Amino acid sequence: MLNALLFDLDGTLTDTDALHLLALQQLLLEEDGRTFTQEEFEAHVSGQANANMCRYLFPERSVAEHEAFAERKEVRFRQLSPQLMPMPGLLRLLDFAQEHGIGVCVVTNAPRANAEHMLEVLGLRQRFQTVLVAEELPRAKPDPLPYLSGLECLRATADQALAFEDSVPGLTAAVKAGICTFGLATSQRPQTLLDAGAHRVINDFDDPQLWAEIRRRLDLP
Repeated sequence: MLNALLFDLDGTLTDTDALHLLALQQLLLEEDGRTFTQEEFEAHVSGQANANMCRYLFPERSVAEHEAFAERKEVRFRQLSPQLMPMPGLLRLLDFAQEHGIGVCVVTNAPRANAEHMLEVLGLRQRFQTVLVAEELPRAKPDPLPYLSGLECLRATADQALAFEDSVPGLTAAVKAGICTFGLATSQRPQTLLDAGAHRVINDFDDPQLWAEIRRRLDLP
């Protein structure tokens, strides 16, 4: 059976890591004269909640200073992202889900303002009635709680669902929730995603591996 599809947002519905990296690089250079590399971003920031990101970047700063920096970073990101494009095959998958009565939701570590901004720019706001923001829950990814909450919202069990993630924290959360998870190779190397527990690694939502799994689940030819 297949009753639910749960999607991460950044790097999954749309490829945004390059913009998040650029926003961080600009701010760190402006504020501290600090150089920040893509390798450091991939290892310590990609997929993380802002609280974790700020603890890594500024271990000596207070929570209030962390929150202020995170807000500046997200404002900069939104300024850099007026035009985002859905990942190839996403609209096809969402149309298929609607046709077959499969519930969909977003499960993200992004702040609410970012999630709403991105979905609006992508033209997807009406497609997702449920948008779970991990920062509004007691625990964010890599804890499984956000995905367990998504399953509850869609009234589905883990074995009735597929999840889609591009980061190690996100994959860890979805796999710990017991969900078969496809890793999208937008922000991490395929082997990194497989090592984190991805069932399969795909480049986008047109990948034949994904549609073979969907047909198998629904017993379609």
